[in-house]
Amino acid sequence: MSTGKQLAGLLLLTTALTFPGAAFAQGTVGTPETGAEGAPSDSQDEQDTATTEQEAEISIPGGGGEIIVTGRRRQDVTRSSTQVVSVLTSEQIARTGEGDIAGALGRVTGLSVQGQGFVYVRGLGDRYSLALLNGLPLPSPQPLSRVVPLDIFPTDVVASSLVQKTYSANFPGEFGGGVINLTTRAIPDESFFEISAGISGDEQTTFSGGIDHYGSDFDWFGFDDGTRDTPPALQEFFDSGLRMTDLEVDQQRIAKQLGNPNLVLTQRIDSLPVNWSAGLTAGTSFPVFADGQFGVIATAGISNKWRNRSIISQTARNADLDLNTDFRDFVTDNRMLVNGLLGFGLEVGDHTFRWTNLYIRDSLKQSRLALGEDFQDGDTEFQQDTAWYERQLINSQLVAELEFGNLDIDLRGGYAQTQREAPYEYSFTYVRTNNQNDPLGDLFVNVLDRQRGSGSVAFSQLKEDLWYGGIDVGYPITDWLRLTAGYAYTDTSRYSERREFLFDADTGFEDAVGALRPDLLLGDAVIDYYGIGLIETTQSDPAFRAGLEIQAGYIQSRINPLEGVTLDLGVRYEDAKQSVDPVEVFATPINSGSSTLLRNDYYLPAGTLTWEVTDALQARISASKTIARPQFRELIFQTYYDPETNRQYNGNPMLIDSELINLEGRLEYYFGNGSRASVAGFYKDIENPIEVFSAFSDNVQVSGFANAPKAQLYGAEVELQYNHDLVGWGGWFDTKRAIAVANYTYTQSEIKVSPGDVTWVFPSGERPATDFFRDGVPLTGQSDHLVNLQLGIEDLDRLQQFTFLLSYASERVTARGTSSLPDIVEDPGLRVDFVYRQEFDLFRRPIELKLEARNIFGRDHLEYQSNGTNRIEINSYQVGQSFALSLSTEF
Repeated sequence: MSTGKQLAGLLLLTTALTFPGAAFAQGTVGTPETGAEGAPSDSQDEQDTATTEQEAEISIPGGGGEIIVTGRRRQDVTRSSTQVVSVLTSEQIARTGEGDIAGALGRVTGLSVQGQGFVYVRGLGDRYSLALLNGLPLPSPQPLSRVVPLDIFPTDVVASSLVQKTYSANFPGEFGGGVINLTTRAIPDESFFEISAGISGDEQTTFSGGIDHYGSDFDWFGFDDGTRDTPPALQEFFDSGLRMTDLEVDQQRIAKQLGNPNLVLTQRIDSLPVNWSAGLTAGTSFPVFADGQFGVIATAGISNKWRNRSIISQTARNADLDLNTDFRDFVTDNRMLVNGLLGFGLEVGDHTFRWTNLYIRDSLKQSRLALGEDFQDGDTEFQQDTAWYERQLINSQLVAELEFGNLDIDLRGGYAQTQREAPYEYSFTYVRTNNQNDPLGDLFVNVLDRQRGSGSVAFSQLKEDLWYGGIDVGYPITDWLRLTAGYAYTDTSRYSERREFLFDADTGFEDAVGALRPDLLLGDAVIDYYGIGLIETTQSDPAFRAGLEIQAGYIQSRINPLEGVTLDLGVRYEDAKQSVDPVEVFATPINSGSSTLLRNDYYLPAGTLTWEVTDALQARISASKTIARPQFRELIFQTYYDPETNRQYNGNPMLIDSELINLEGRLEYYFGNGSRASVAGFYKDIENPIEVFSAFSDNVQVSGFANAPKAQLYGAEVELQYNHDLVGWGGWFDTKRAIAVANYTYTQSEIKVSPGDVTWVFPSGERPATDFFRDGVPLTGQSDHLVNLQLGIEDLDRLQQFTFLLSYASERVTARGTSSLPDIVEDPGLRVDFVYRQEFDLFRRPIELKLEARNIFGRDHLEYQSNGTNRIEINSYQVGQSFALSLSTEF
């Protein structure tokens, strides 16, 4: 072989070894920068999927001149990765028009979004998904979730999003369905300043009537002005360690400080305003040292949105689905989201350093009125709830990517904290007996005795701290073998507290007084005259402390045994200690003994074989073992109310880890101009999967958690992306390109339960698994069919895009039915959206216009129970159409 050929081969080989192996060793993929959204560079052959040619000039000593070696380096991360990945660049995210990253990810093959921004991969719940920011872990501000809800991430802080569906040893072992890695914007190539603003609304809410409570002066901004601080008398009680029943406690003094009309009294709003949002993004960079570049990027955004829901909420008393209760709930949510990002980057020679700081605050102000029938008692009930929920995420991370010739060393570390506070969750129930012999039988009355009316207030808080660090070292041993080894450490600690108090009146409380509205019912004179006291319902386990410490090491190899064949082999060792313990807040200890201590270590092997059959066809086979640990909230024996699903949840301290075996095979075909097609089949065997079940407590439905014995999941995916230039059409189409992106995921799952199988549920202990699960039923959250379709036309010379987006998800179980009742099922159905983006000049300034029409055919939210003959609605409401307009410009 000639020297020139040897050098050409060496150049191509080192290119293959260095891209994108180093990026995947860190868990972060360096996708090409696309610049400002809508810039012409975004449209040129889809930079994220193009294959470009790069020329390298090499002087051969004694060769009589220069030899020009041209090598092809694939920029398509989806194709060049050694794993199965899907990448959303900033341009692809912008094309969907979604305001948060959860909505954009819902367009990816096999992904669905449920509840408050939780992304499910291939029908597996959020406990089987892993969310990372720049390759580093994120804690969750949501009590019911291990992973952060992704709807709190605005798309303007995310440069790209990568979804990896096959496991590799460099990722944490809690990898069930896949990993979602969000990458923030990096060092800009040139200075810029961008400003944006938008308005939106929907037909169920905007300019329609709604309800609200005043709250505080700063609620519109997502912050409380101190109105919701714990009142002095209650704080003294918390600090004392006393119980509410202790004689030293002045219950009336505490109760009188809990009746602030601004927090208790709901009021009608004749016309709700439009939603609005605004954002700023700026960045600059400049040279430093002899060969360095330093950059700064900052973003800030705020949004304020309203939503009305008129919910049908029913419960059944038997398997025939005869109604037990039948309610209509009217809920108005006011959600405020504030975010900011400040990033610093330094590139010196072959070394890169990044310091990224992220702040997100998500606040929800909720007012709820409900009217319904209790068929057991023949009563009519009227309920009023008011609440304020604050979620906050602070994240600071440092990453150093060092290159010393062929040796790559990546260092990372950081700290993240999430908080959730829900002060003054009020709930009042008024009862109309409809009894002709009752003088007040035709009035709604609340005598605060839990029989004919009740009132309660709850204070809850959650704080989670996460410290993490790690190192990865990569080196090519030979021209066909590259080794990467790494170590990772995470230490997560959570404190969760919930204190609920019932207002309690004795038998001397007059029925007529009970007809007063809630703020007057809790007036000082009423409390003093009737001696209204308080009962703490949470005193057995009001607070918990939880922790998860993981030490992990891995070794991973990338082997090229033959031309066109790549073998990614690795094994990860994880040693973890997970604990949940009640915290004694009272001087006299008493609790349920609901502690959890899980100490496990695992060896988690993973391998993926990639074979480039031809220049256009690629095949992959993957196998791995992974785990899923119980979430903190699932282990805490404490009742929690979810305002989104209108359900109460209670944890189970006896849960154990789930173990998964994952298999996948895939064919990928690439046919130029960024077009590709793929087909895949996958299989998962899950031991001890954690599932949600439903039970009744005091006539209230409560959802719990338990380990099912086994489950299996299998399915197939088909994906097509096709780009076609319309130059030959002439006229308006001369500069246009048609884009079609379609994907379909078919999934089947079933729980395996035999008559002798058992599970463990606190406090009853060992129970027959058949009490909670039925053999052959699907896993919760899994839709048999997921379909996404994007059809669009865009201009190649300037920003102009027309995009139709269709998504369909078939029925999926959200919770198991209790006793003989059927499962609770959600039917997402078909949703059709349209997004139009256009750049135009205004006052000699380029302006980007974006118009959105969402849920064009008005698909409603449907969640129900059905036995095939009868059906009751659990949480069903109209959604309606929504529209949005936004403008942005860059300086």
